[in-house]
Amino acid sequence: MDSRKRLRPYSRAAILVTSQVPSGLANAVTAPFHLAFPVRDVVEARDFYGGKLKCTEGRSAASWVDFSLFGHQIVCHEVKGYNAASSHNDVDGDPVPVPHFGLALSVPQFQSFADQIEESGISFIIKPHLRFEGQPGEQYTMFFKDPSGNALEFKAMTKPENLFARYYVQ
Repeated sequence: MDSRKRLRPYSRAAILVTSQVPSGLANAVTAPFHLAFPVRDVVEARDFYGGKLKCTEGRSAASWVDFSLFGHQIVCHEVKGYNAASSHNDVDGDPVPVPHFGLALSVPQFQSFADQIEESGISFIIKPHLRFEGQPGEQYTMFFKDPSGNALEFKAMTKPENLFARYYVQ
């Protein structure tokens, strides 16, 4: 193997401190996730994720670009002619687009981010609101799409320790 391609030891500085995880989330993954997904145009994606969502841009090439989404790596890969197709699933009275991706934020982060989305002119598919009120899954949620039609959800549990609570929703 070429010496330039050898794997380097994992940097301890890149490991998230587990004390940042709420006690009820002790089994939660503490490493940043990586998600690569198709977009129809890298320039358009750069404007949306970097400009409107204010994600920090990382590496890029002519056909893809990395962003930090709250410390997680998302990668927009250009696929000419791409337009995301989605279905809907009824969740607590909302027509939730499937597939979708996003993050579970703190309530203050959620509120601030919802304000940022509204100020940027992005249209909500499902406006920010409280879902599953009074249940273990009580959460604030909002949905919107990127210019390629990819659906994004951001949520905030009112009790963060309930993010992985096991119960059946009626």
